[in-house]
Amino acid sequence: MQKKLSKKLGERITFLLPCFIALASGILMGLTVAPVSAWFLAWFALAPLWVLVLNSSQRKKLSPPLALLSLAWGIGYHGVALSWITGIHPMTWLGVPWWPSLAITLFCWGFISLWGGIFVTVWVACIARLVGQKSWLRVLFGTAIWCGLEAVWSAGPLWWSSLSYTQSPHNLIVLHLGQLSGPSTVTAAIVAVNGLIAEAWINRLRVGEASRREASRIEDTKEAKNFSASSASRRFVNKYLLSATGLLITLHLIGLILYIRPIAQPPEAALKVGIIQGNIPNRIKLLPEGLRRAVAGYTNGYETLVEQSVNAVLTPEGALPFFQRDLPKTALVSAVREKGAVAWIGAFGERGRSYTNSLFTVAGNGEIVSRYDKAKLVPLGEYIPFEQILGKIIERLSPLDEHQVPGSPNQVFSTPFGRAIVGICYESAFAERFRYQAAMGGQFILSSSNDAHYTAAMSLQHHAQDIMRAIETDRWAVRATNTGYSAFVDPHGQTLWISGYNTYQTHAETIYRRQTQTLYVRWGDWLTPLLLISSAGAWLVIKVSGTRKTSN
Repeated sequence: MQKKLSKKLGERITFLLPCFIALASGILMGLTVAPVSAWFLAWFALAPLWVLVLNSSQRKKLSPPLALLSLAWGIGYHGVALSWITGIHPMTWLGVPWWPSLAITLFCWGFISLWGGIFVTVWVACIARLVGQKSWLRVLFGTAIWCGLEAVWSAGPLWWSSLSYTQSPHNLIVLHLGQLSGPSTVTAAIVAVNGLIAEAWINRLRVGEASRREASRIEDTKEAKNFSASSASRRFVNKYLLSATGLLITLHLIGLILYIRPIAQPPEAALKVGIIQGNIPNRIKLLPEGLRRAVAGYTNGYETLVEQSVNAVLTPEGALPFFQRDLPKTALVSAVREKGAVAWIGAFGERGRSYTNSLFTVAGNGEIVSRYDKAKLVPLGEYIPFEQILGKIIERLSPLDEHQVPGSPNQVFSTPFGRAIVGICYESAFAERFRYQAAMGGQFILSSSNDAHYTAAMSLQHHAQDIMRAIETDRWAVRATNTGYSAFVDPHGQTLWISGYNTYQTHAETIYRRQTQTLYVRWGDWLTPLLLISSAGAWLVIKVSGTRKTSN
């Protein structure tokens, strides 16, 4: 009886332990971003899942299903990295009761964590089919599939936690690889290094098993011990671990070459820009008190910055919660007419019976000369996906009236100083939006956001996203947020100034308009298709050559 219990306990541990390891390694990956920002963990936190998948595929008896391992890793990573979404609770300021607010919050957190787990499950299913293939092919194939899945995922509406953003803002050197083929270059680097580390560990286990079998055939105890010791020393360092180390160093050297290039700052390209961080809590933003504070705060901030001889002033997303037709009546636009400095004002545009979240250029004469409409809206927050199905459910939980519509994906934003690249809040996660605008002549980045409904960790991650976009496009970036963190970033990703959190602030810096085009801006994400074609071609060649050998 005791033996049966011990056996069952051992089987249960054998089944559950891989799941705990997968979950723990996913959590480690989640700790790479703010607020912990342990970015170095990303270079090995995926390796345990890789090893577990290949081992489970070979030893199916008592092994947990691969879907369980992948979901555990994906939920661990995305659940920790995106835990800031819980900051939306409570939503009583929107009229949502406390309990429904908690239900909506938990649903959102659970959904995005599970969504990330499904992404990893697809990747694991592909990797599992490569058991028995050469190690280098598994690394190539695994890297290509991960980058391909991220490309597909980022083309949809729900996107944030690419592996590439685990390195921002601290590892600026490797982030410069993004100038070659965008964030997929950094993602590919992380997956490839993890894959080589995993293959090194798998090779170590195989050599260990072989050495134990060989030692068991040697009768002399001393000779067996010497054989085991010598083989063990060979196992700790193998070609895969050396390859991982060499690849890691090489990638950082390439990034360093791009990082140390001087930034041209010709006087004729200089542009002095001010930002206003209004610090208007969302709970009062649409109330009379919030409207008064917004008009007064942004008008006074504009006048203060004009005294510092700025050329233009940037305000956050929805800084003035008015429609375009009402903007000319505001005190801020009156101040623009009087002072003459350009203002970029976050407000609402109209499109039929719907509205857009927009950024307007108000010229020195008070006229609105250009408009950019937010193209990537936050699911559930700014629009209801599958509205015909989910709309009635949401209406039961919340009195919100969802009629916001997205802007065109191919907008350009002209200003009196040339074209600018605009990202409104959530759009900072979508590198292609910035790449397209840079290719169309955007000379500097304007990031206008409102992160007040989330925790400070989200604001830090948002800043990290904009740092990546500045590096990839080789542009100066100006960030204006409602409650923080507002900042100025140079083309190398260096943060020249960053605001406090939950404070009213104004600040001015000189940026420089640039017309350079990185390889990524010119060609887009060329690396992902190249990896996919290369891995498919290599697999086909090996399969054909194997068939010929069998036939011979």
